[in-house]
Amino acid sequence: MHVAQLNFLPAPDGLDIEALLESWPSLQDIAELAAGAGIRISVLQAASHAECLTRNDVDYHFVDVDGMRTLESRGRLFADVLDDVHADVLHAHGLGFVEEAFAVAGHLSPALPILFQDHADRPPRWWRRPRHRRCFAIASGVAFTSVDQAQPFVSARMFGRSTPLFAIPESSSRFTPGDQTRARAETGLYGDPCVLWVGRLTSGKDPLTVLEAVALVAARLPGLRLWCAFGAAPMLAEVRARIADDPHLAGRVHLLGSVPHARIETLLRAADLFVSGSRAEGSGYAALEALACGVTPVLTDIPAFRALTGNGRIGHLWPCGDAKRLADELFLAATGRVSPQQVRAHFDATLSFEAVGRLWSEAYSQVLGGWRRRAA
Repeated sequence: MHVAQLNFLPAPDGLDIEALLESWPSLQDIAELAAGAGIRISVLQAASHAECLTRNDVDYHFVDVDGMRTLESRGRLFADVLDDVHADVLHAHGLGFVEEAFAVAGHLSPALPILFQDHADRPPRWWRRPRHRRCFAIASGVAFTSVDQAQPFVSARMFGRSTPLFAIPESSSRFTPGDQTRARAETGLYGDPCVLWVGRLTSGKDPLTVLEAVALVAARLPGLRLWCAFGAAPMLAEVRARIADDPHLAGRVHLLGSVPHARIETLLRAADLFVSGSRAEGSGYAALEALACGVTPVLTDIPAFRALTGNGRIGHLWPCGDAKRLADELFLAATGRVSPQQVRAHFDATLSFEAVGRLWSEAYSQVLGGWRRRAA
């Protein structure tokens, strides 16, 4: 089977394919997930110049859409490349690009089944919904990290009643467990437990509730230390003020600021627990990486995190915004620790490249089989 993955978000100007794969690692990871399962994969990427590259058994094609102002013109260019690729199934990234996929489909002869993948998308505004409903009529399936994430789209009647929905993690991680003592010496992290936060300081990530929980549990876990790695930080002033105003937090919470992605693996290896206050996630890459490193997750009870943890079979889940429950779960996680080997075993079984690749292979086969039966 040959699958063409379509990426309509244009690559930044000036980047060749090699540089783009470094800048957008998930582009390569999602392709190689399926390729590792024995599927032939071609990736078509919107760009400002044409270029081709084969790496790790995946064929990458830059589709030069520079100067193409209309959906029709860009769709025709993608279709021209697909004519040469000879794919059996199309895998379109991002539900927000359904109009682009529809334009491509309009120029294909013969038509091909299209499987869409959600990337933390939201239903369109009400005035665009009729158009999107017509476009989603071409969908042979839609994949979410958790099928529960499809509910807003189903409620808005974006998909046909018979459109298959698939539960497939958004990606996987190449991180691995490592020696904790060495990682702590390298990073300077410590604590009993040593708790790591990786995420933006924004209201959607809810750092203030996490800080409140740490203050509440401090008496029960006097050795707890929280280390926060973050990029964008519009709430940084509020976070600093909250830490400075509470003696339970001052000296207990450490703000690391922006950290290179490669460094996150070492931070995770140093940690005992990973905490998140996210109110919504497409999948939660940081949590996925924590699981890959064997770190026990303490996550909000949202669809993506339920999917990553097997409905809480590994780690701990707590209700969004509930600092008291988070404090209790931190205490339980610290005093009844799951071994890194158990966490990694869960990752290997359900979230590894091999596990997620099998899910994609099954989804592609189901979509193609259904398409052929209807054609017959």
